Amino acid sequence: MKDPARILVIDDDTLQLELLQRVLARDGFSVAVGASMNDIQQLARDFKPHVVLMDVNIPGAAGGTGIPMARATAPTGTRFYLFSACDESKLRALARDLRADGWLSKSLPVAEVSRKLKEIAQRS
Repeated sequence: MKDPARILVIDDDTLQLELLQRVLARDGFSVAVGASMNDIQQLARDFKPHVVLMDVNIPGAAGGTGIPMARATAPTGTRFYLFSACDESKLRALARDLRADGWLSKSLPVAEVSRKLKEIAQRS
């Protein structure tokens, strides 16, 4: 049996974190959550996520700037996706500029986010 995909969600919105954690765990993922740059660095190293879903504006890494620092502590091959409610064209451009692996909009229903993460994890 294949181990569940490990998803790390970083967001300073505790309600968003709780909802994502509950739905992703229900859908078979192993999930860790954090709310700051300190969390992402420690969890990326210790949890060894396959995918990091990172809010664009978290304390200590506004604008997604924490991706390069998080990549330094994450296992090789970890995929980084920006997660935001901002305009999708801006989000797409920011993901490209930061060399993120992609982006997901917070306007998607959580079940759709889970489905997309399954697709991403299968490609990892």
